Amino acid sequence: MAAIFLDLDGTLTDPHPGITRSIRYAMEKMEQPLSEDEDLDWTIGPSLWESFRQLGLAEEDLDHAIGYYRERYTDVGLFENRVYDGIPEALESLVAAKHSLYLATAKPHAYAVKITAHFGLTPFLKTEYGAELNGTRSDKSELLRYALKSSDIDASDAIMVGDRKHDMLAASANGITTLGVLWGYGSKDELQSAHAEYLISSPQQLNPIISDWAS
Repeated sequence: MAAIFLDLDGTLTDPHPGITRSIRYAMEKMEQPLSEDEDLDWTIGPSLWESFRQLGLAEEDLDHAIGYYRERYTDVGLFENRVYDGIPEALESLVAAKHSLYLATAKPHAYAVKITAHFGLTPFLKTEYGAELNGTRSDKSELLRYALKSSDIDASDAIMVGDRKHDMLAASANGITTLGVLWGYGSKDELQSAHAEYLISSPQQLNPIISDWAS
């Protein structure tokens, strides 16, 4: 049976309102407000450090910006979020097929476990792996390496399910099979360029594809 690593943002849930509004809040606090028409879809997936760097903040300002982001996100943004249609049923079918499910997100673990609990996803997950609040393991490659070791999983038995290139590249770097989902925030071109071995367009395809791969 497979060990399945599942990304959170853009894969299990759509966190767009909470993340983008909190980024706008932080940038305004940093006195570098963003225009209302600026597209922030690309910020869903990477670590906050990477996103704020790309928004032009200096390295010495990143911690301040992240502090402001969390000021709003912790109180409001965390649950400005929704589970994608079909995800609970897909997870239930994977568990019924005796696969082991693990969360693997660059989001801080402290936030991720609140989200999975709030939306009823925790019972499907054997272990939940996320970054630390200080940025440790916010790099997805490092996170997956840690998860493999901590759960004593052989990379050849594992598959990473995610919607962005970061998921695919990190999994490949650790010898994990890659499955890209097309309902999130990464395009087909992005996922293919990052060498996704499988691509699916709906949660209903998860169990058939993974069970076939694992057999």
